[in-house]
Amino acid sequence: MSGDPSAAPRKLVLTVIDGLKPAMLERAVEQGRAPILKAIMERGAYVDDCVAAFPSVTPVCAASIATGTGPDQHRIPSMNWYDRAERRYVEYGSSFGASRRAGVMRSLTDTVYNMNGRHLAPEVPTVFERLDDAGLRTAGTTYLIYRGRHRHQIAGETALARIAGAVFRESVMGPRELFYADLFASRRTGCRGQLGMPGQRDQHSGCVGSYLVEHDLFDFLLFSLPDNDAFSHRNGPHATVASIGNADRQLERLVQAGGGLERFLEEHAMIVLADHSHAAVERRIALRSAFDDWDLAQPRPNGARGGEPDRGGEIALGLAQRSAMIYVLDEERRARLTARAAREAGTVPGVDLVMRRTAPREGAIFGERGELRFSPGGDLVDLRGRRWSVDGQLETLDARVEDGRLLTPDYPDALGRVWSALTCPTAGDVLLSAAPGFEFVDWGGADHLGGGSHGSLHKSDSLGALLWCGTGPDSRDAREQWTLQDMLPMVTRHFGLDAG
Repeated sequence: MSGDPSAAPRKLVLTVIDGLKPAMLERAVEQGRAPILKAIMERGAYVDDCVAAFPSVTPVCAASIATGTGPDQHRIPSMNWYDRAERRYVEYGSSFGASRRAGVMRSLTDTVYNMNGRHLAPEVPTVFERLDDAGLRTAGTTYLIYRGRHRHQIAGETALARIAGAVFRESVMGPRELFYADLFASRRTGCRGQLGMPGQRDQHSGCVGSYLVEHDLFDFLLFSLPDNDAFSHRNGPHATVASIGNADRQLERLVQAGGGLERFLEEHAMIVLADHSHAAVERRIALRSAFDDWDLAQPRPNGARGGEPDRGGEIALGLAQRSAMIYVLDEERRARLTARAAREAGTVPGVDLVMRRTAPREGAIFGERGELRFSPGGDLVDLRGRRWSVDGQLETLDARVEDGRLLTPDYPDALGRVWSALTCPTAGDVLLSAAPGFEFVDWGGADHLGGGSHGSLHKSDSLGALLWCGTGPDSRDAREQWTLQDMLPMVTRHFGLDAG
């Protein structure tokens, strides 16, 4: 689909529409609300079950898209997690209440600076770094993972940016053209992002993206459209036809800046994908209440100013929408407390699956349907071609074995995703996945009851949309199961680079 192999590759736009649910994309196309997405689908390939990382929350998934790896390698474990080395919670903005609980400035610093500068594994190159090293012109609009080879100073183009610049003074490394809210802007475009406020982010990307297209400033553009996620959190996943239509209008701005659809697609290849999907939230899980009799580490917002750690305890809880983690902080009793915490978590209503390592090369998953132990290597092969040994009840994952193949349709790529999450160096000792309809209340007391959310291992919020044209294989059949980790190699191969 990439055309003459001897010709220079087309410019490539990788668009991430946050939380793009395949059924809602299809509905938006059918209703005529997404003509550009429809054109890409008709000219290329469409996957309605691309598998997210686990936990299926935005920081983890964004890192997997940008690096082509899982959390075991990129080391971004969740939206909210506990840093054992610094003895404190890391909060990437689950809610304003959660950020206040952790300390607003500390939360912003972790999200804007530390996620890329300290938390993302330095030895794992991002798509920007790979393409920068190849001499390609890289560009990106506001996206959580932006690390590249070019240094950028805080922008001072707007009054809001100048106010923020009084606090955020450090430079960052990003793509050649970096636009991150109003904080970083590699050139003056006249576009305003209101510091990345929900509802303003897509239009800022559209404004910046159309400028970049009009002035021919990139070979590769990561075009981020995050507002669909906020809309779904508020209104529920089945109301997102409107927000998908808004995202499509930003794509149309690129197309018009490039001379219209036909001319634009002659010069640009397109990949569009969701980082995860969304599931409806009907009930809350108050996990902190379930551990009232434990000595629980508490976030301390003053820690950001005084450099003090959060108040310690036996355990820490990482609360991230439809996923959660338990960190055992008492090293002397770690094995015993991990087993006890896992047992108690399994009794909490709304907790679907409990996961932990039982040996260096063995994991365990259990819930109401039973327990399954597994380890890499063995006779069973999953849809990604990995081999596993399993022992216990397949019903735990509603799994089945057919001709030596392990199939887990309700929990896509289950063992691969769980093992990657369990072996992430910054993850908790116990991982939790919420049942359909449930969400964990975060540290600020917030949830999305009546709206949509994500984070679990379940297919309801783990399967997102993926479509492409002008690049990649001729059809979705090139892979039996697509995941976010396939994006980086698709991009590098488009430019004739080694994906390894």
